[in-house]
Amino acid sequence: MATRARLATVAGGVILLPARLAEPLMTGLQKVLGIGRMPWVFLLPNLLAVLFFSLLPVAINVFYSVTGSDRLYPSERPFIGSVNYETLFDCTNYLDASTCSSDLFWRALGNSLVFVPIQVICMIGVALLAAVCLNREIRGRGSFRAVFFFPVMLSPVVVALTWQWILQRNGALNGILTWLGLSPVNWLVFPNTAFFWSVFVTVWAHMGFYTIILLAGLQSIPRDVYEAAKMDSATNWRVFTRITLPLLKPVLLVVFVLCVIRSVQTFDELYVLTGGGPGSATMLIVQYIYEVGFAVQPRNFGLAAAASLLLGVVLLIFTGLQLRLSRNSQHG
Repeated sequence: MATRARLATVAGGVILLPARLAEPLMTGLQKVLGIGRMPWVFLLPNLLAVLFFSLLPVAINVFYSVTGSDRLYPSERPFIGSVNYETLFDCTNYLDASTCSSDLFWRALGNSLVFVPIQVICMIGVALLAAVCLNREIRGRGSFRAVFFFPVMLSPVVVALTWQWILQRNGALNGILTWLGLSPVNWLVFPNTAFFWSVFVTVWAHMGFYTIILLAGLQSIPRDVYEAAKMDSATNWRVFTRITLPLLKPVLLVVFVLCVIRSVQTFDELYVLTGGGPGSATMLIVQYIYEVGFAVQPRNFGLAAAASLLLGVVLLIFTGLQLRLSRNSQHG
């Protein structure tokens, strides 16, 4: 008869040992470390990983934000206190005001305040519509789901380069317009059209991810509820507004928070597609951080760190408020 084996968990790792060895080992660990300390022993590797990969970079970023230097690892890093934070709002406070434009920060912030709500509304609206359609009993439903999710699997750079080729003056879209007898348009040259296509491309690239989440939420709704509504002769619109949306509210809240965070952090697609242009018409706050910290000469890592910390604090407050509102609505 084969020797029985047992899983022994040691310091976050799983080891397959015979039962006669596993039990004494676990008993010995419990005696040495104490019963109450055992859970912390198992959590220790993950806690160390969180500390090293999350909390430590934040602490370093806080340190950078109160110093001034154009190098990532300088021999000397002068302490300048809150000057970097003041610089974001008034460039005259900086040691060299010519290297930083508070106007650029405000333009990037203004673009973000317009871009994020528009993208979130479009993203959730299109994703919800797609999820409702894909939730129906239609032929080839699995293929349609794969098509919707396909852009998510592509690299953001690949997505941006593809749409840049489509939208350029000699691209596919203008080729269709020319074939129809219309004049070609420089889509990425004018601020309004460049902003529109920036929203469109990012929605197209990430819509599938939120569609899958909403589709899972729709499929978790009991079918008995819909059958009861059908017996009451409820219209499709009434079923959607009175049954589907209320029951889908927790999932919609999660999608909303994820979508806002993702929209605020948008960088790859816009940087490749428009470079923040024309001018600074499509520059968002994340690209501003990149430009100040890495692209513009002389570089200012302290200013970039300060801007990124402010962005992180705003996102943290926003997420906390959303979770609190969700908790209050559930208990209310």
